[in-house]
Amino acid sequence: MFKNLFKKKEQVVKESTVDIFCPLDGEIISIEDTPDEVFAGKMLGDGFAIKPRGNKVYAPVSGEIKVLFPTLHAVAMETEQGLEILIHIGVDTVQLDGEGFTGHVKVGDRVKQGDLLVSFDKDIIEEKAKSSITPLIITNMDVVEDISVDYGNKDANEKVVTVKLK
Repeated sequence: MFKNLFKKKEQVVKESTVDIFCPLDGEIISIEDTPDEVFAGKMLGDGFAIKPRGNKVYAPVSGEIKVLFPTLHAVAMETEQGLEILIHIGVDTVQLDGEGFTGHVKVGDRVKQGDLLVSFDKDIIEEKAKSSITPLIITNMDVVEDISVDYGNKDANEKVVTVKLK
């Protein structure tokens, strides 16, 4: 029974690409332009950032919610292919202690690309945090061969990245 389960998972992991869709309305910019040295320096991984126009964060991929910070400012998920994605809403937003954030998922939820994850009050973030710029980071770059990002103004749920897996 368990052998079949693991074989199935192994076959899924062999898929060669994962498409990532824009988690919110906004302008896709280089991760290096994030006003935070941890994100800009790619210390957690590579990806892109969004200057948000909207205030709703949608699942950029289908997968499982692995982490939803108690302050609701960040959510991490994992795809069936094993790609780990972190969405960090704004910069220095942990200090808001959840003010202005509403979670729509919980840890362990399986979501489809496009499902609503978190909504936020952009005005509160821009007034009380360092920035509303929202990084999306692939945290397990060891499984990634290449990332292709389509920069510019995008709508939520529009394809912005193709990740080629090793």
